[in-house]
Amino acid sequence: MVETWMVRAGEGGYLFDEFRQQSIVAIGWGDVGPATQIMDKSGLWEQVKKARPEMRDQAVSMSAGQIWRFAKEMKIGDRVVTYDPRARFYLCGTIAGECEFFPDAESKELFNRRQVNWVHEKGRDDLSVAAQNSLGAISTIFLIPPAVSDELWSLAPTENSAAEIMPDSKESIASFDPSADQIGELASEKIKDRIAKLSWSEMQQLVAALLQAMGYKTTVSPAGTDRGKDILASPDGFGFQEPRIAVEVKHRPGTRIGAPEIRSFVGGRRPHECGLYVSTGGFSQEAYYEAERSTIPLTLLDFEKLVAAVLINYPAFDERTRQLLPLQQIYWPL
Repeated sequence: MVETWMVRAGEGGYLFDEFRQQSIVAIGWGDVGPATQIMDKSGLWEQVKKARPEMRDQAVSMSAGQIWRFAKEMKIGDRVVTYDPRARFYLCGTIAGECEFFPDAESKELFNRRQVNWVHEKGRDDLSVAAQNSLGAISTIFLIPPAVSDELWSLAPTENSAAEIMPDSKESIASFDPSADQIGELASEKIKDRIAKLSWSEMQQLVAALLQAMGYKTTVSPAGTDRGKDILASPDGFGFQEPRIAVEVKHRPGTRIGAPEIRSFVGGRRPHECGLYVSTGGFSQEAYYEAERSTIPLTLLDFEKLVAAVLINYPAFDERTRQLLPLQQIYWPL
């Protein structure tokens, strides 16, 4: 039976580009030793405990289970998925090799790896809500239910369904003691799901409210031609006082902004202006290079950074924007 596995690319997906470019999925745990030499689960538990004596037994069991699955349960020919939270899409492929150990890997998170044949990408916003919830499990490695796997391998968007698709019970949150960072990452993804459903005008309102919460006054361009900017922010609201910030808002989840769009935006700026380019679909590497060469101060704000800025400044948001994006603060024991 062909299984479908999720292998997360580190916190915030920082290993995603390595996974895609090197055609691999990987886990760390080099201090435990090569996963290729694992013989039994009990011995693996002892190895993890010896390498990480500060870990509680429950966390040791969870970690040992993750390593065991990667080394022993994942099979050549199984499907595998990883996620890019910056551009909000899943990379789907098939496992093409056994677990291998690379002690000289450029990152400790790439010590134990498997070769993968990547097949296609699937946008998170093209999945049903039930599938999105299922893929929100915190574990680094977990089994994806067959119905969700079918959605991921489908080339067409899926109609939302109220049906509940539960993740593998062995990897449920109830059996795991997550860190504050993992809880925060899960919450961030749910907030992005909500923001992704905003219309373009609502997204424009959200960005303007963010700038207002940071102490600026804003002028939002009317619908239609924006003459090179969607929002103008400045201390006085008219652009007479510096900094004068021209803002471009692109609300296209799953579609990266490239270098040509950055060049066009910078080309329309005046020498005394600063630029803020917001893209919920993220930016290509070439776009970042173009921004570094910009003749004006320019910041590129992707979905990850947008959500982080919203959370920091949310207490200062006006009531209208709070209704647009209702959030509740909770406390989690560290």
